[in-house]
Amino acid sequence: MVPWPAIARRQQLPPPGDWRQWLIVGGRGSGKTRAGAEWVRALALGEPPLASRVHGRIALVAETLGDAREVMIEGESGLMACAVGRRPVFEAGRRRLVFASGAVAQIFSSEDPESLRGYQFDAAWGDELAKWRNAEAVFDNLQLGLRLGTRPRALFTTTPRPVPLLKRLMAEPGTAVTQMRTAENAGNLAPEFLAAMTTRYGRSRIGRQELDGEMVDGREDALFDRAAIERGRVEAAPALGRVVVAVDPPASSGARSDACGIVAAGTGEDGIIYVLADASRRAAKPMEWASAAVALFERLEADRIVCEVNQGGEMVEAVIRTVSPDVPVRSVRASRGKWLRAEPVAALYERGRVRHAGFFPELEDEMADFGAEGLSGGRSPDRLDALVWAVTALGRVEGEPRVRSF
Repeated sequence: MVPWPAIARRQQLPPPGDWRQWLIVGGRGSGKTRAGAEWVRALALGEPPLASRVHGRIALVAETLGDAREVMIEGESGLMACAVGRRPVFEAGRRRLVFASGAVAQIFSSEDPESLRGYQFDAAWGDELAKWRNAEAVFDNLQLGLRLGTRPRALFTTTPRPVPLLKRLMAEPGTAVTQMRTAENAGNLAPEFLAAMTTRYGRSRIGRQELDGEMVDGREDALFDRAAIERGRVEAAPALGRVVVAVDPPASSGARSDACGIVAAGTGEDGIIYVLADASRRAAKPMEWASAAVALFERLEADRIVCEVNQGGEMVEAVIRTVSPDVPVRSVRASRGKWLRAEPVAALYERGRVRHAGFFPELEDEMADFGAEGLSGGRSPDRLDALVWAVTALGRVEGEPRVRSF
């Protein structure tokens, strides 16, 4: 049988460094469980290069005892399936798996944090950490039990969910984080599965979380509700009346400068505003973001480019006209704060009057992270600003719109 290190993907092998916990955050079917089972098997048998000695006491923690047995031990990618030579013996009454080396892997449930008291371990594997019932208490008791050997370590495999414990672990300096996408394990999945899931979920919140292994988060005080955005999403916009491209230019064009927000939206014959595109550019020079805005204007056969001029004044419109002298441009100036400007737009979302025609992950991340004090970390909400200008412009239309179909 070919050794695991020879066939595993790089992400399925322990990362280098002096980490205390290894966190594998991955999509469904990305190979997380196999990586966990092979790591534990190597530790229990002392097999190099993953282990230099036998780790005699190992903890296996799952959401329930049933999950520990049916997924981590007896599952298709579990410890039994990974066994080479003499198979370990599962002693159901004692809730433990005994290896030929004498090593013991004891199973625990997140439903009973106190069951970890009294045990001590060389290593631990926790599966689906983001689903644990009493996550903080279980994690704390597990950490207090990791005290055998010279360097006790733990591996946690999970599909990401924005739970406090997982977010804290990802930020800790003692954590090595590996991200895995479902598509990376396509060779071991049913042929039609990945195509069907990608078609159904794509870059939606579910797709990003459950297939791409991304942490899709949102603030409790966010002005925009991510769930509401998901509910109103459509695959494509209907016949449209007026279409605008809104531009929120940055103050500079350096590598650390703000992005240039470029968002297009149009009004449907049903009176609903549809967000059509996010063509925002990072670290773009004036001619670059102006060219991107004009290209989007032409592709959508838009009626007007709306640009905020607080940062660059007349220069903003001048740069756009350098790219296309005849493009209709409307300059707008912000006289109120970002929150006050965004509130009426958020109200339209709540009433179902604004919908997204497609997926715009970076724009939607900004929306879900925009609170009264702005974005987390003090970043500038450039995509959101452009969205607000586009939706606001469509609420005060002048002239007759052209009708177009998509």
